[in-house]
Amino acid sequence: MSANEPNFASVALIFGGSRGIGAAIAIRMAEAGYRVALTYVSRPDKAREVAATIASKGGEAVAIEADSSDPSAIRAAVAGTIERFGRLDVAVVNAGVLRLGTIDELSLEDLDLTLAVNVRGVFLAIQAAAAGMLEGGRVITIGSNAADHVVKGSSIYAMSKAAVATMVKAIALDLASRGITVNNIQPGPTETDMTASMVSELAAMVPIGRVGQGEEIAELVLYLAGPLSGYMTGSSLTIDGGFAL
Repeated sequence: MSANEPNFASVALIFGGSRGIGAAIAIRMAEAGYRVALTYVSRPDKAREVAATIASKGGEAVAIEADSSDPSAIRAAVAGTIERFGRLDVAVVNAGVLRLGTIDELSLEDLDLTLAVNVRGVFLAIQAAAAGMLEGGRVITIGSNAADHVVKGSSIYAMSKAAVATMVKAIALDLASRGITVNNIQPGPTETDMTASMVSELAAMVPIGRVGQGEEIAELVLYLAGPLSGYMTGSSLTIDGGFAL
């Protein structure tokens, strides 16, 4: 076991872990030795598939239904994780929504949902996880390079991700005395089931000529979850092939 691998009892909770980047994170953390809880909203089949993949590799995982716009569901997901595994070491806040459109196209519903999930939901997930987390725990949010690089039609999405990047800085100070680090990862265009139909178009926008893979984001999460990242907190790390430069 290397210095950056978890001990046999370590537990990670991935909010939004049933698909795309979240699923890649859940699987990679299980491969590294974490016992994993993952939340889902609309696709229980995908959540069960991720849990089954983890189990087939000798890992342990549980899928928990939890809408990240619902404060009680967020708290229940944390409580359910601790009840199942007895502890919580790492929380990865990946749940989010994407609403795009110009200022004349976006509705109040678009704005309210984006704020409820991407900002309020992130805050509440960190708050609930930190309350049940052991000393020296890790909180990792999955933001977006949209916090630093906006395009037409991205106003409320970019705003929500910029809010997360700033939120992380302040919460890192709140939790520093407990040895809990709080960091934010900002992916660029990444291949998921949601982007599968536009990979070529997205790749043409990235300086290195390709989109990212969920496994690449997961490796950065794994580093931030481990002991070798203990001196880093309040940071936002962009992983986007140079897109936001």
